[in-house]
Amino acid sequence: MTLTPLVYWAQRHEEIYLRVELTDAQNINVHVHGKVLHFRAQGHGAKGQNEYEFNLEFLLPVKPEVTFRSTQRQVNITVWKEERGWWERPSAHERKPVYLAPDFDRWLDESDAEKEIQENEIKRNKLRASRHKEDSLYNTFHTISDVMFFCQILAAVEVLNAAFGVVRTAVIPTLIQVVGRNFILFIIFGSLEEIHNQPVVFFVFYLWSAIEIFRYPFYMLGCFNTEWKILTWLRYTVWIPLYPLGVIAEAVAVIQSISIFDKTKLFSIPLPKAFGPAVSFSYFLYVYLILMCLGLFFNLNHLYMQRKRRFGTKKRKAN
Repeated sequence: MTLTPLVYWAQRHEEIYLRVELTDAQNINVHVHGKVLHFRAQGHGAKGQNEYEFNLEFLLPVKPEVTFRSTQRQVNITVWKEERGWWERPSAHERKPVYLAPDFDRWLDESDAEKEIQENEIKRNKLRASRHKEDSLYNTFHTISDVMFFCQILAAVEVLNAAFGVVRTAVIPTLIQVVGRNFILFIIFGSLEEIHNQPVVFFVFYLWSAIEIFRYPFYMLGCFNTEWKILTWLRYTVWIPLYPLGVIAEAVAVIQSISIFDKTKLFSIPLPKAFGPAVSFSYFLYVYLILMCLGLFFNLNHLYMQRKRRFGTKKRKAN
């Protein structure tokens, strides 16, 4: 004899939840045909160990896909509504089936369901934000490398501007910065895929960009003989923490690349067998680290003298 189990229902704007009170259910068959959900299974219900089934005709059309999960105590079924909305009742019949009752454990009214949607959306946004932070740290190269390549190629114009007097700055410090950045970008980052996902790429690009946020607007206003005092102060001050941090980040990138160049033999100089193995490119990188320290000292001194001339002159005039 086929019996009907106890079924509890609840809804959201897009789903119908059914909880079938059937212990240790086996041979479960759940499917949707049209607007009707068909359920059949064997298990221990209100009438003991038997075969239980029911056919529930929904109020409105539902999607044919249905999912269910059986636990030791019950069978949980999820059905998706064809159109998003709030139903007055689950069944097409005004008089609900005797075996069907509200599932107060999952019951929400329409306003509470809207609040739940908003809370879930906030949680998803926070999750996306956290993932975006992680992606921004490890996927920086793949995200903006093309832009950085383009900008650093154009940065060579800075050397010409200094050489021809378009910008009042020394040629050598500008040349050191442009060559150093291009070496890191094209040789270290550009040629080694193993370093693309390293966090150091994010910090190098971030520090490079942070410095230029103030420097380029300062030069742009200078072309129109205009000066903003706050921007001028920032242009001659932010380098104090940012420039050394940028060089430290570049040095970390070089140090991380040394073992990779040794392993891949990339850019190694081959020698005749009589002279021994090839000269690894990493030897040049050790020398480059020393040159970076010297270049840092030279440029810091140059920037300090620039700052002193800029603000020291105003002090003397004020006195």
